Amino acid sequence: MPTRPSGSEHHSTLLRFATAGSVDDGKSTLVGRMLHDSKSLLADQLEAVERASLARGQETPDLALLTDGLRAEREQGITIDVAYRYFTTGNRSFILADTPGHVQYTRNMVTGASTAELVIILVDARQGVVEQTRRHAAVAALLRVPHVVLAVNKMDLVGHAESVFAGIADDFIAYARGLGVPEVTAIPVSALNGDNVVGPSANMDWYGGPTVLEHLETVQVSSEPAGAPARLPVQYVIRPQTAKDPDYRGYAGMISSGSLHVGQEVTTLPSGRTSVISAIDLLGQRVESARAPQSVTVLLADDVDMSRGDLLVPSDQAPASSQDIEATVCHLADRPLVAGRRVLLKHTTRTVQAVVKELVSRVTLDPLSQHGSPERLTANDIGRVRIRTAAPLALDPYAVSRRTGSFLLIDPADGTTLTAGMAGDSFVTRAPWETGT
Repeated sequence: MPTRPSGSEHHSTLLRFATAGSVDDGKSTLVGRMLHDSKSLLADQLEAVERASLARGQETPDLALLTDGLRAEREQGITIDVAYRYFTTGNRSFILADTPGHVQYTRNMVTGASTAELVIILVDARQGVVEQTRRHAAVAALLRVPHVVLAVNKMDLVGHAESVFAGIADDFIAYARGLGVPEVTAIPVSALNGDNVVGPSANMDWYGGPTVLEHLETVQVSSEPAGAPARLPVQYVIRPQTAKDPDYRGYAGMISSGSLHVGQEVTTLPSGRTSVISAIDLLGQRVESARAPQSVTVLLADDVDMSRGDLLVPSDQAPASSQDIEATVCHLADRPLVAGRRVLLKHTTRTVQAVVKELVSRVTLDPLSQHGSPERLTANDIGRVRIRTAAPLALDPYAVSRRTGSFLLIDPADGTTLTAGMAGDSFVTRAPWETGT
């Protein structure tokens, strides 16, 4: 089993990214071209694509099939689910979520981009910024993805014209900035021919920026905003009871944000008990400090009763606990979400009973607008809700931490995931239609 990289290695060598775009904009072709030209394919993978392409009457390999792995997708020639791929170049490892472009699969993009540090949004150079492009930009803003790449694809079909690219880039960047997207990098590409995907394009010598892969390999990413508070959701309490150390009690989990160090005063939530970190074990070794996303075992100076689902935080950075949550949600299930519904709420390693008290609003992403007091939220709907939990929870605002600010609503009857939630402020509460900007 491979070991998890340390915190510094994670930030420098692993990038989680997602792709999105309208139907037939070329997302799967772009990814397939990237895998092919970066030599990230095994021989049998390429052979399988060649066989599938011949079976469909195509003379050359259809690189889109490298991500359209489901049989139903291949038969229809579309991407209908989130396809995850893992690949490595000489400079970085990647986890890719290739998401569908259809409006009815907004929930799939939310799923794929929820853990992404970067999202590539494709635009057909002939069509420019369309409704679905704006919707994908809004979802990226909602999920606070820190880096957005605008890939203006099919530049070969517009004569590789710089003016076409510049107009589309200006249009998209202006819209994205209005949503609060912090960074947009625009790149002109032809995924079919490989222009500016891995290597620079001889057909667009007017462009002096990075290729798509160069940008992915060099962009500086971090899983949390600078200065994010330390959070350790407890996954397991370790009591080995060995003769060498019969009183050993460690609290194991993956640090979701920030850093912890020996001698630090910490508080356990929801109990509110305080203690001091006496030791930190990392991969069987004692260390003085550890940071996200390292998996550690923390030992405390006092005998504190903690179990799975508790949260260990620095005492001077403790979040407020509450049973009342207001959040932005994306409904994922086919069964609608209605006020009064009883659910399970899963936050980090803790699961509690809850009830949906109120549906505050439903959001339309294009055009950006809110509709108050909807009767229900159906699949792919985004809205604001108020939830009451059976026990207090310590949620950070999603703007502070994408990990400890997010949660899931689960059907208690069969365990189906119903809704993905983002606590506190989101772009929905500060969008142009509310602020008047």
